[in-house]
Amino acid sequence: MNSTIYQPFKNFDFKYKNCFLSGDTFSTPVVDISVLPEWLLEMANFSGAEQIKLLDESVRAYNTLRVPCNTEVLEHFLQPLEEQIATAFEQGYAGVSQLEEETLFKWIGKFMYSLLYIEMNAAVRLQQISADGVNMSQGLMHKFGNLHTMIQSIYLNVVYEDFSPWSIVVVPLEDHDTPFSFRDEINTITFSMKLKDFGIIACLQDNGTNRRFHEELLGQIKGQPLSAPQFEELCARFYYSAYLFNRLPEYAIMPVEGSIFIDAMPLRGTLNKPLFDHWQHKTYAQVLQDFWKPWGHTLFEIIKDPTNPISYFEPASLPATS
Repeated sequence: MNSTIYQPFKNFDFKYKNCFLSGDTFSTPVVDISVLPEWLLEMANFSGAEQIKLLDESVRAYNTLRVPCNTEVLEHFLQPLEEQIATAFEQGYAGVSQLEEETLFKWIGKFMYSLLYIEMNAAVRLQQISADGVNMSQGLMHKFGNLHTMIQSIYLNVVYEDFSPWSIVVVPLEDHDTPFSFRDEINTITFSMKLKDFGIIACLQDNGTNRRFHEELLGQIKGQPLSAPQFEELCARFYYSAYLFNRLPEYAIMPVEGSIFIDAMPLRGTLNKPLFDHWQHKTYAQVLQDFWKPWGHTLFEIIKDPTNPISYFEPASLPATS
């Protein structure tokens, strides 16, 4: 094993030849593995035939979503991580809430990057992105590349210098039999999922700013089981604030003797404007309407009072609009 950091976005290595996580770092064979592991499909009572629509509008069954992985990485690093997550998920909120945030970050980051790998492979194959990354936002490539470097902590020792690159929130749910579902938003690298009696929301490249942005509401609901509409409302707030987050986090990344040391550059930089663009209730209501589809709330109903969108939280503790 060599000690260099694998950077797939330098040569757009999404051709199913090298390990999605470690490139050609290891010399053992490469096999295809499922993005949604078998244990998760079983826990969700899924057959694997359930479908997902990708960014290119193609529809794929869950069990066809696969990425290439080196057998050494799989056996020694990925499988132990999956087993740890599976054990926690089996225990529900009691187990998941005890996981280290970094462990959840590794697993969610691996999950999201696996989906991204499939999207990138399709985009290059369909010539929507050229093999050198032309036609793709440099900012997005930068964020994706940083995320990939960080999830190499699955098999490398990665040290974060006095910061965490993520906001991760785990909450209990009132319904102890919540069906499995997940969402992800690639542009902001935001993810949410729910299963059994727990929900997870994660912003993977924000240095904790989204959690701080919503700290009033999070403090208000701490430890309280959320109803289904409340959890979706909380998700909507995080997805919208992640969209409003207007910085591109920069990191000093230094490989030293088999470890990777990562230091975060100040988010404020030379800009005087706040870290988030202005919260607009009307735009937030549009996001919320999508999350509340199962309950049939119309946009007019949500924003009937333009200064006070409806909320399942009491008090609503909405961010200020100016």
